[in-house]
Amino acid sequence: MKQLTTAQKQREILANNLNELLELKRKTQADVIRDTGFAEATVRSWFSGEKYPRLDKIQALADYFNVPRSRITEEQIDGMLKVSQLVSIPIIGDIACGDPITAVENIQGYRDEAADTLPTGNLFYLHCKGNSMAPTIPNGAYVLIRQQPDVEDGEIAAVLVNGDTEATLKRVKRQGSLVMLMPDNQSYDPYVVTPDNPARILGKALKMSADL
Repeated sequence: MKQLTTAQKQREILANNLNELLELKRKTQADVIRDTGFAEATVRSWFSGEKYPRLDKIQALADYFNVPRSRITEEQIDGMLKVSQLVSIPIIGDIACGDPITAVENIQGYRDEAADTLPTGNLFYLHCKGNSMAPTIPNGAYVLIRQQPDVEDGEIAAVLVNGDTEATLKRVKRQGSLVMLMPDNQSYDPYVVTPDNPARILGKALKMSADL
């Protein structure tokens, strides 16, 4: 059996990882092509192991799947990364007005996550209280947030309201100059952002987990 060269092995590893991520994220190659804007032939060559993307394209794929670059480029063992170092992600509780979001005063605990399964960026958890985002996010769930000042229309964000003292999870909707924070539960009313009713986006919701 012919031994693979280093370059061939790297292409094979990348292709295997990309195809695993498609299944995990319930995506198709057509979704990747449409959502990233990359050429169809180029994307298909990555997924078939024919070509290896440049670093900027690897980062774009990592951002698309919300994983670190190593989840795309490094060999996996039974679907897990070789590196199993744990990282403690802070859980944000009540917000002290004027304090940075991850100030000690705002942290009510931590959740441990495998380092190489985490997306890039400054991360924190919010503990969901209430049913305004049900059934998407049930009461008591923990939602991983990547700190960033804005999100795309329709995405779920962690948002500061009530004079920057309360963090809430809502879907951001824009209609012209109007910005609304929409609950997924239609029993709740939208929060309309105005100068008298301000809000500030803390970050994008990436994934949800819950304890049994």
